[in-house]
Amino acid sequence: MASDRDVDLTDPDNPEWTAADFARALGPESLSAAELAAFPKTRIRGPQKTPTKRPVSLRLDADVLERYRATGPGWQGRMNDALRKALP
Repeated sequence: MASDRDVDLTDPDNPEWTAADFARALGPESLSAAELAAFPKTRIRGPQKTPTKRPVSLRLDADVLERYRATGPGWQGRMNDALRKALP
């Protein structure tokens, strides 16, 4: 199986930028207010006010970890919920 690094991602319709391309490029300040408004607003999450979770290093059985990871994004939260339900 080829790794991501082995795949050629060059696109002849979109060649890599040269130094001259970067020199000619214009920044967002060159756009009008109407053009800027067409872009979706990006939301940046600020720092957590009061940390509610703490990072830990935990050794788990391989099959348990595989099953949680297989459930997709958010698996850590689902594992946290399962651990919370199992509390004595």
